Amino acid sequence: MKIFDEIESEVQCYARSFPRVFNKAKGEFLYDEEGNQYLDFLAGAGTLNYGHNHPVFKEKLLDYILSDGITHGLDMHTKAKGEFLETFNEKILKPRDLDYVVQFTGPTGTNAVEAALKLARNVTGRENIISFTNGFHGVSIGALATTGNSHHRGAAGVSLNGSSRMPYDGYLGDGIDTTAYLDKVLSDSSSGIDKPAAVIVESVQGEGGINVASFEWLRNLEKVCRKHDVLLIVDDIQAGCGRTGSYFSFEPSGIKPDMVTLSKSLGGYGLPFAVVLFRPELDQWKPGEHNGTFRGNNFAFITAKAAIDHYWSDDEFAKDICRKGEYVSKRLESIIGKYGEHNFTTRGRGLFQGINCVDGELAGRITAEAFKKGLIIETSGADDQVIKLLCPLIISQENLEKGIDILEEAVRTICAKEGSFAEEKDFFETKKAS
Repeated sequence: MKIFDEIESEVQCYARSFPRVFNKAKGEFLYDEEGNQYLDFLAGAGTLNYGHNHPVFKEKLLDYILSDGITHGLDMHTKAKGEFLETFNEKILKPRDLDYVVQFTGPTGTNAVEAALKLARNVTGRENIISFTNGFHGVSIGALATTGNSHHRGAAGVSLNGSSRMPYDGYLGDGIDTTAYLDKVLSDSSSGIDKPAAVIVESVQGEGGINVASFEWLRNLEKVCRKHDVLLIVDDIQAGCGRTGSYFSFEPSGIKPDMVTLSKSLGGYGLPFAVVLFRPELDQWKPGEHNGTFRGNNFAFITAKAAIDHYWSDDEFAKDICRKGEYVSKRLESIIGKYGEHNFTTRGRGLFQGINCVDGELAGRITAEAFKKGLIIETSGADDQVIKLLCPLIISQENLEKGIDILEEAVRTICAKEGSFAEEKDFFETKKAS
């Protein structure tokens, strides 16, 4: 359609990677106007963990709309909100022994991060926030200050203050526990690092390149925070809601953050919805002190409750995610084993995995080739060097295998072209030298 070229802003991003007009979606598939089918290994950048147009969620939502259920209610009490809170408390928080207050923020992940940072500063009376290399927390100004990516930071137009960067797990190489460095600078009044209100961290850095923090590192980070009376915020916006195998990505480490931010797949159906969870004693907000017109989405309350009821009433869904994750790990290891000359490596946890191609251009050519073959898949990392698999968690085993088959074929095709190019270059350089 010409209209996209005529009046849509140049800021568009995914449309450049996947230049089609899509008009239908179901489960793990997207369809364009010509009827072409694509396996979706992007899944709304982690927003569609339960796939497109889930039939159970859709039925609940349609019933709610047809009964003239509340669409917009500011932060007033509604039946939909109350039922979501009851379900979330009984099936998510209590079984994990998590005693949290729920704050409904604006509808996006960055809204939740802004609220968490603001509350941490108000409660502690301190300004500084510790964030980590390659972290991504959103592009509104406060969240952007804690985001590492220079591409996004450069668009701010103002100085980004109030955050000090620390090395993430593995950033300084294997065998170096970077939490020891954090402990050192917080213990030294001359380190130049002001005592922070909070530390904000992703247990798996999605946009940063699928960098995975070890459970030991997370436990050590929690210890450092407790030692220095610093709040620990886990940003579980992309890694949460089952993406790594457990509902919260930090669960297997045994830590209990002071605050957790959730969004993306929380709503279940792709509807905008974000919250901050925090310990009750931190609930020191004054009424209306932090607000927003769209805090709390009643449609999303309906589908979020349906998602929890359908998938998180027992541990079967989590086991299935882990089983699929093990399959993905084996397949990716097999793929990189065939192309050792490119120094590819794998990374990730559960159904949050990827291939580090080292070279961003090479990764981009591979994902473009995969798209030609019917697979929607994107890259991440500082140089877009990591091919990121974010298929819906509900994907069938058959389609999971099919998607990775397409990815492997794309890797084979592009690496073969790379090899031919390298041989041709060597031939002409040799001929020129002689």
